[in-house]
Amino acid sequence: MTGAHESEIVLTPLDEPALHRLLEAAVADADPREVMPPVDGPPGWTRARREAFLALHRRRSLDPDTAIETTWVVEVGGRAAGAARLRPVHSTSSVAVEAGVWLCRSVRGRGIGKRVTEVPLEAARDGGAARFIASTTVADTAGRRLLSGAGADLDVRGEDVDASLEL
Repeated sequence: MTGAHESEIVLTPLDEPALHRLLEAAVADADPREVMPPVDGPPGWTRARREAFLALHRRRSLDPDTAIETTWVVEVGGRAAGAARLRPVHSTSSVAVEAGVWLCRSVRGRGIGKRVTEVPLEAARDGGAARFIASTTVADTAGRRLLSGAGADLDVRGEDVDASLEL
């Protein structure tokens, strides 16, 4: 994957060394609330939040006994700049996949999110998923644009936005 303003975009599967690069990128260029569930305590990248970030990804993606999703590190110009994830969700009649993408602030607004979203969508199709779902908020205009641009139907409920795309 190449192109966005002459920067090469590469998605690599998450492993332990990549997880540490991802944490460094998040600490340097993202707010914790943008990249992980809330952690009690003062704002910012506290020691507890850094440990929670590592534990979250180890539990959800790296530990074979607890992994529930596939995660890729988004690298832009050779540096970690975000993550993309894909998690199977079994509904009554088919397999759906729930996806998420976050990017560091310094690479946003360059079309990278759109190109990154293609990888989980392709993986979902290749894996036989019937539906792609994602969630965001009304305030996340870039996320809503990204989802609708991919062809997803958006359902706004108060501050929450659910997206669905038949594959």
